[in-house]
Amino acid sequence: MLLLALDTATPAVTVALHDGDDVIASSSQVDARRHGELLLPAIDRVLDEAGLKMGAVTGIVVGIGPGPYTGLRVGLMTADTFGLALGVPVHGVCTLDGLAYAADLEGPFVVATDARRKEVYWARYADSRTRLTDPAVDRPADIAGQVAGLPAVGAGALLYPETFPRAHEPEHVSAAALARLAAERLAAGEELPAPRPLYLRRPDAQVPKNYKVVTPK
Repeated sequence: MLLLALDTATPAVTVALHDGDDVIASSSQVDARRHGELLLPAIDRVLDEAGLKMGAVTGIVVGIGPGPYTGLRVGLMTADTFGLALGVPVHGVCTLDGLAYAADLEGPFVVATDARRKEVYWARYADSRTRLTDPAVDRPADIAGQVAGLPAVGAGALLYPETFPRAHEPEHVSAAALARLAAERLAAGEELPAPRPLYLRRPDAQVPKNYKVVTPK
């Protein structure tokens, strides 16, 4: 097995290769505005580091968010394209689950990423492998009662210490964590989610409500 894992749901453009035993190469760069420019070179870089060609990949793992529309679709479209070209399965993994797995915390905790607009994408976890709630997007003040007293990880938690006073790293998801989590679940015979985006809200760019359609006479 050789899994290519990637995620662009957060400002991190992150890629990793997992050979069935562990991660053998990885790359992560933080740049919220250059997902499209950085992802393919990162894939080439991890393949070169591992001394492998793209044709050796037997499966794709992609973070499905939640995340902003523009960044998230870069990773998902790339994963779908490679999966189709190689004829290999494409597996989705919730980006928040990858952060929770990397945090490796015991007991209940929260994962929160930056959703912009003064909001966070978040979910509660029983442990690093078990999510208790569906991913949601909210203003931190509106969920303060639900997360009170719980440790928290992720950029969203670090941005709002008044709501998440026990926040700490990891700040962004890593493809290495996604790959390890996906490999663990696949080895256990679990079915992973389809590679479909968790946007949770409409994209920032929308057609104006009073847009006038002009038709030829």
